[in-house]
Amino acid sequence: MSRKVTKAIFPVAGLGTRFLPATKSIPKEIMTLVDRPLIQYAIDEAREAGIKEFIFVTSRGKGALEDYFDHAHELESSLKKAGKNQLLDILRATNMESGAIAYIRQHKALGLGHAVWCARRLLADDEPFAVILTDDVIMGEPPCLQQMIEAYRETGGSMVATMEVAPEKASAYGVLDVAEDMGAIVRAKGMVEKPAAGTAPSNLAVIGRYILAPTVMQNLNKLKQGSGGEIQLTDAIADDIQAGRGVYGLRFRGQRFDCGSKAGFLQATVAFGLARDELKEEFAEYLHDVMAMRRAAE
Repeated sequence: MSRKVTKAIFPVAGLGTRFLPATKSIPKEIMTLVDRPLIQYAIDEAREAGIKEFIFVTSRGKGALEDYFDHAHELESSLKKAGKNQLLDILRATNMESGAIAYIRQHKALGLGHAVWCARRLLADDEPFAVILTDDVIMGEPPCLQQMIEAYRETGGSMVATMEVAPEKASAYGVLDVAEDMGAIVRAKGMVEKPAAGTAPSNLAVIGRYILAPTVMQNLNKLKQGSGGEIQLTDAIADDIQAGRGVYGLRFRGQRFDCGSKAGFLQATVAFGLARDELKEEFAEYLHDVMAMRRAAE
């Protein structure tokens, strides 16, 4: 039986340069989709999957991200006195227990693998762990990481979330080389980070959800440079495949939004706005009117 996964690493050290000037003063991870920061979507998904300990790999200038999870006692008191219990419940849902979050600094931007490696001392030598990339916001039921946990109980080893992409877009992702396709789950015989155009071994791209065996962290200890001169998490997972250890991909049920790009962020805003009961009617009407005006102007 696979060991239970209770810790998750959140690599949040990136500068968010694609969202300048906003990210000049605020971390990208607390930019909001509707009324919730990106990091809150990731935390809520992890909680629902049974994660109990949250490890943030941060960098200089991320103080606002750390402050977000502090208890806002004055605000709670004000809402309580005003009888705004619904808002109070929303606020309290963002609180984290003391000791549930740890913060580690990544002092040099040496790649995703390096960011994950920075958290090595907060994991036991034999402990599997999850990795969640907050840029990838996934709308799914049950949440993507929970789907992965359920599949991982059957497979063991390591597991990555995968989705099918157009061949011309494969070079932007890590891509699985599939040994066995079992429907929702595939067994990998290799992984390639950002393959050159026309060389991708499949159309199954790896996106920002991982459940990793402790041996992957041991592979990262080599600090081996890969694509772009960075330490790639994909390479460390591929080393496990070469060693004969099981690595699987899960075709998750849901829709992924790349909120590391402006277009993806706007798409996610529309999707999550339309999913809100109190917003969808007015918002849908506005979108309909906008599209009607655009068609009339063509």
